[in-house]
Amino acid sequence: MKAIIVKEAGGIDKLIHTTLPVPEIKEGEVLVAVKAISINPVDVKTRAGKGQFSKLVAEGPIILGWDISGIVTASRSSLFKEGDEVFGMVNFPGHGKAYAEYVAAPADQLAHKPAGISHEEAAAATLAALTALQALNSTQINPSDKVLIHAAAGGVGHYAVQLAKEAGAYVIGTASAANRDFVLGLGADEHFDYKSGAFEDHYHDLDLVLDAMGGEYIDRSLKVLRPQGTIISLPSGLRETVEEKATAQGKKGYFITVASSGKDMRRLADLLECGRLKSHVSAVFNFEDMAKAHQQIESNSTRGKVVVAL
Repeated sequence: MKAIIVKEAGGIDKLIHTTLPVPEIKEGEVLVAVKAISINPVDVKTRAGKGQFSKLVAEGPIILGWDISGIVTASRSSLFKEGDEVFGMVNFPGHGKAYAEYVAAPADQLAHKPAGISHEEAAAATLAALTALQALNSTQINPSDKVLIHAAAGGVGHYAVQLAKEAGAYVIGTASAANRDFVLGLGADEHFDYKSGAFEDHYHDLDLVLDAMGGEYIDRSLKVLRPQGTIISLPSGLRETVEEKATAQGKKGYFITVASSGKDMRRLADLLECGRLKSHVSAVFNFEDMAKAHQQIESNSTRGKVVVAL
């Protein structure tokens, strides 16, 4: 089968196209013929030596990627049979091995792909959508709560806006002026152009902030929260920082790491099937052009998601 491996950290030249044996599946797993792969910032960071690189490099050549949509070709699970169309985030934060024609995936980390969406749209709605769902599920959102979502036009952000609205929240999304209509089209009640001024000068007494930025955004976001308001931070390595800073101000701070979950994938599948959640795929690359997909993610200007099709 075609696959892409990484033997050492570095630039896009470290993405090595090769041929590997089709993986064998264990009890509880299915073999998926991959039709689409979603590309995430963690893929790029891991390739460069950050992200999950230190955890995976000891296993030999790294096969990057976690997000897949495809067709089951063999099953050792009662959850899926041969021919089923499935999607999910595989083995995160372990070795997903998604950059390949075939992936051995734990069946309990997948869901049936809704018939009405493409493999590209399904693959997109995995790591990023799961991150948004699990982050928002980690706290109680009440109808009419005011929620600020940073990077609302990005991968996680564009799902978070939709999911927060699904929960009944009043949603404010930060993004560039060029993404104003896109963010409002997702259902956000307000758009704030982060280049036009400081958001903390405009908003106060908010109930929740979903922070995908980290750094100074933690301190700035805490300023807009009401007493006992909540900030959820997504960038890795910020667990202690966000919790300590929030507690010191009489507020709540959490750090979220996304985890593979078939249950959560089924929830996303239900929302996708009925049209209450949609994937925005801004670019689709061929498998042979994986390097270009990585370059697009590195541009930090992607609206929604980038997908690679096989």
